[in-house]
Amino acid sequence: MTQAPELPARIGDLVGPIIRDLTRRSGHDLTRWLQQVHRLGGCREPIRLTGHTHTLDTHTGEILGHYSTRAEPHGQLLIRCGNRRATRCPACAEVYRRDTFHLIRSGLLGGDKGVPETVRTHPRVFATLTAPSFGPVHRGPGKDSQAVICHPRRTGPACFERHAAGDPRIGQPLDPDTYDYTGHVLWNAHAGNLWRRFTIYLRRHLAASAGLTRKDFDRMVRVSFAKVAEFQARGVVHFHAVIRLDSRSETGVIPPPAWATVELLTDAIRTAVKAVRLDAPDLGQPTRHLVWGEQVDVRPIDPGDLHDGQHLSERAVAAYVAKYATKAAETSGTLDRRVKPRDLPTLHEQGVSEHAARLIRTAWTLGDPDTHPVLAGLRLRDWAHMLGFRGHFSTKSRTYSTTLTRLRQARADFRLRMTFARLPYDPDSTLVVGSWAYAGQGFTPGEAALAMQLTDDAAGGNSS
Repeated sequence: MTQAPELPARIGDLVGPIIRDLTRRSGHDLTRWLQQVHRLGGCREPIRLTGHTHTLDTHTGEILGHYSTRAEPHGQLLIRCGNRRATRCPACAEVYRRDTFHLIRSGLLGGDKGVPETVRTHPRVFATLTAPSFGPVHRGPGKDSQAVICHPRRTGPACFERHAAGDPRIGQPLDPDTYDYTGHVLWNAHAGNLWRRFTIYLRRHLAASAGLTRKDFDRMVRVSFAKVAEFQARGVVHFHAVIRLDSRSETGVIPPPAWATVELLTDAIRTAVKAVRLDAPDLGQPTRHLVWGEQVDVRPIDPGDLHDGQHLSERAVAAYVAKYATKAAETSGTLDRRVKPRDLPTLHEQGVSEHAARLIRTAWTLGDPDTHPVLAGLRLRDWAHMLGFRGHFSTKSRTYSTTLTRLRQARADFRLRMTFARLPYDPDSTLVVGSWAYAGQGFTPGEAALAMQLTDDAAGGNSS
């Protein structure tokens, strides 16, 4: 357990912008402010709340306790932001990553969180579905981490270099003027619908392979999954998914019939991917039909720790999926926040790559309801920073395992029990009622500097 940082005896121990911000925002109660920051656990953009609570005796109605933010520094309570993006708040993103890891892991290993251990005997695969090409882009090292010749062509755009990992040119078009930016944005915008269609086609192909009607198949087998979206360097999403076959049952997760095998599931995934097809709005772009890319990777997940080129271990899959749950489009050189009109002329100055800037401007143009009313429902201007992608980064089917909400509630219940353990009354006979209001988010520059220093000091103390 980490120790609270030592608190300065006087506010005069602090200097520069920190002292100015703290004296303006926190008044004289610097000690309490530092305690709040310590409780945030490194959160960079805390939510500021105002409000109060009353703790009542449920039998007598007597008020046993009272709390109000009026007694807090600057009259506000700081709580964690809960942002899943590592670029915005590494501390909260790490909590999200760990929750996602346990969510995926419980659906693979079972034994807790409402999933039986027998789930390890179910047919399970780890599948990666990619996007098609919208034009040649610079390539990085291969799967073996060895640099390869980028695009050795005699005609058309070519590149004979070997790009090392981290080369900023990786993912950038060889010829931006012929790259299908409109098709790229539209594909991202429809990626969620493509996944939904894939799950429908997968059930159809499984039923056909098993010699069953769709109705009979659905009566016997349930397809469960958990997936995350990952942005490739070229700025297009692809999906990593754990897909599992269960018996259709209202009593829990039980093994499917013997004919439901890993081989059956693998073949059905590959054929279903090829069958999915959406018609894109005709805006004159080369990409008229939205389909999955040709690169489809499907590998069995084996019980235990076996991990080689053909099979994956359960823990490795859970860790891999959780890693991408905290990343977003900013890994492709774009922004980690929504785009405003004033951002468009200065994207390069904000660190946005030329390729990502073109995608953002394309999404912004396509999102104009006056010139492209057929696309109004996609709200592309709201999702321009995501290069058109509008879906959730981490989703699962209802019966795969537990939910993030339940994991968070379990953590909140634990903290509540710890709090009541320090209080002089019985939690079973009390009721807490309150009223809260949002007052803002984040620190001032001076507060942020001090909070980061305290977090770094605490981390250094833990590692020593």
